[in-house]
Amino acid sequence: MSDQILQEIQSLQFHNIQQANQKLKDFFSSFVPFDIATVQVRPLAVSLNSINGFLTTQDGRKLFFKTHIEPESIINEYYNSGILAEAGYPVIQPIYRSSQWGKQLLIYDYFESPSLFNIVWELENQPNQKNQQDKIAKVQNKADQQLWQLYQKSLQVISAQEHSKAPIHQLFYHRLTGGRFQQFYQNIDIKLPGVIMNYDDLCQFKWTINGRKYIDTLEDLVNRATEILNPANNSTASIIGHGDAHNGNVFYEQKENQLIYFDPAFAGRHSPFLDLTKPLFHNIFAIWMYYPNEIAKNLTINWQIQGDTIEVEHNFIPSPIRLDFLKSKVNNVLKPLVEQLQQHQQLEPNWQEYLKLALFCCPFLTMNLGDSKRFTPEISLLGLSMAMEMGSFSPIENQSLLDDTLELGY
Repeated sequence: MSDQILQEIQSLQFHNIQQANQKLKDFFSSFVPFDIATVQVRPLAVSLNSINGFLTTQDGRKLFFKTHIEPESIINEYYNSGILAEAGYPVIQPIYRSSQWGKQLLIYDYFESPSLFNIVWELENQPNQKNQQDKIAKVQNKADQQLWQLYQKSLQVISAQEHSKAPIHQLFYHRLTGGRFQQFYQNIDIKLPGVIMNYDDLCQFKWTINGRKYIDTLEDLVNRATEILNPANNSTASIIGHGDAHNGNVFYEQKENQLIYFDPAFAGRHSPFLDLTKPLFHNIFAIWMYYPNEIAKNLTINWQIQGDTIEVEHNFIPSPIRLDFLKSKVNNVLKPLVEQLQQHQQLEPNWQEYLKLALFCCPFLTMNLGDSKRFTPEISLLGLSMAMEMGSFSPIENQSLLDDTLELGY
């Protein structure tokens, strides 16, 4: 029941903020150890599966809160907030933590540092910001160098049984198998430009995107992801990681000129490839998911069906600062990770497929691409195209940006 309340408030925050505030105040007051005077929900584009905002207590103390919402969750234990600090991560520590099912919540002392998500979006929408973009790119580069050092310190092989307990699987394998995939897509009609198509038909088509022929259907990707991302199948190299380090969970501390982590809902010991998945997709390829109407204004996307293939042409590409982030994450973390695992004979031969199938889950299962209240038909089509580009391999002679990047310069 508690989880249902949070789901209701998460939706309510975008169209009736006063009611959302009151419901959340009543809910928090039932279990948090503070005398709450007010609750102010802060609806943000980045809050796709969460609620955050501010609390004031009866004695005038101002606090910040965040709660993650995961319908059909399999994992019952989130918010391992101490593990990142113990591993050396620069992380904002909460003053109160609740990991009780349906009441997963972190409360922090109020802080004013801006999220990297907001900083980048503002830079993308202001002219003549090249110097500031270069500054933020250097900060990201420094943070990724530090991340690799943290990976090295905690790198070890763990059993499939131990890996299966990691909360991060809720973002990938359990979304595929725990009900979200079925709820979003199975036997659901999806509005695409000029037509409504049932997913059960749509998933049978192959795709050609910007002249690149992909070898899979959506059904193929779902089936392979369900098999390969199953943590019970294999032991794995692991690290201690944040698990959900998209830019909404990374803040810029101007005084120290550094990035600091926040909201460790999925922190733990898990595959480093899964740890890199959320920042690789959401920080680089996903701005259409957060600002669909704004991106739609400059989007050109055309499509047709030829036999068993959907052919799409679109002009969406990540902005220069996001491409800088991609280069930094790959050169400073992914490439040395792969090299070290190879040296120690711990690199799985299918690591690229494993990473790509995890990346596929990001556009496909973070939000419902068939939700016509949130996405225009054009953005829905772009999202499905991005899911295919993330999960399936493009031809070697005409590789996508992602596939070319994952070659790691070899």
